Amino acid sequence: MPIQNHTRVKVSTPGRVCLFGEHQDYLDLPVISCAISLRLSIESQLRNDRVVIIHTPDTGGTITIRLDEATRNDAYRNFFRSGLKVMQDMGLTFSRGFECTVHGTIPISAGTSSSSAMLVSWVNLLARLSDQQKVLEPEELAIAAHAAEVVEFRAPGGKMDQYATAFGGVLYQTFFPQDEVSRLHPVLGTFVLGDSLQPKDTKSVLSRVKNHVLEIVERIRTVHPEFSLQTVRSEDVAMFTRGFGNDGVNLLRGTIRNRDITQEGFDLLRTPNLDASVLGSLLNQQQSILRDILCISTEKIDRMLGAALQAGACGGKINGSGGGGCMFVYAPNNAENVADAIQAAGGRAYVVRPDEGTRIEIER
Repeated sequence: MPIQNHTRVKVSTPGRVCLFGEHQDYLDLPVISCAISLRLSIESQLRNDRVVIIHTPDTGGTITIRLDEATRNDAYRNFFRSGLKVMQDMGLTFSRGFECTVHGTIPISAGTSSSSAMLVSWVNLLARLSDQQKVLEPEELAIAAHAAEVVEFRAPGGKMDQYATAFGGVLYQTFFPQDEVSRLHPVLGTFVLGDSLQPKDTKSVLSRVKNHVLEIVERIRTVHPEFSLQTVRSEDVAMFTRGFGNDGVNLLRGTIRNRDITQEGFDLLRTPNLDASVLGSLLNQQQSILRDILCISTEKIDRMLGAALQAGACGGKINGSGGGGCMFVYAPNNAENVADAIQAAGGRAYVVRPDEGTRIEIER
């Protein structure tokens, strides 16, 4: 049915936590994501001109895009413009503009995929408001959002966030030899997300860790062209890293151990009666790698995690690229006490549950 002037189109998309595989997707290694019940929405209404006006009250701004102008990316990481460009590159056309408002409960720039949730919402909305009124599948939305967020800006990020927010739920994502997404259906209780309120530089942290690992892999392959992060066994690391310094050896070992923990998490999440203490232990093991080897945690986040564990959480880790931002813990039984402990340690706490992916609502 055609969209009329009075029709309001609203799109809502969740944030996410990375249960297992932090800093792995850009290495084509598996990850396990979980969409959470903090969401970002965009509500829109058509205009009678060719102007798009985007109000962002959470950040105190307004963005105007004229459809008659070229949609080149002439502003640094202008995701609204890049999203429009990607959809036009897909063949969608826009005869009319619209006015919309963006609002969310996802912590901004804190490692919970607020930017990916925004872009998935944005491309979902654009597809629906296009002349073709397309309804895209979650995978199509994830690919378009990744193109707009990462490819257009030659950024270092992987694809986990766009898939996690588009599909929702708990996902096992693999990227080698091709992208595949499998839905998992564990019976999970509550998590507590803690925002450290510390700013972080996602691009810088991702580049530092990613480039260091890739340099090690390239160096190994000059001597052992068969080497693969996907298949190498932890016990064989010493054979491949003779002559390396301790930092390089430890980073490679940590990357492989992180990969193996993700596999253990995958096996655990498919068991009929999930053991909360085992899940917590795996999260804690992963945090030790992120803190001590990848060096992406902070003293404040470590304090918040310690306080949460003392309050009864099963386990937890930093969330996202690191260097600030958020952490989370699994707390199926005493989430409110854990949230209080995180706040007493200086964080901002949110009790969250797994949630569904992006959804579109048409209100008349």
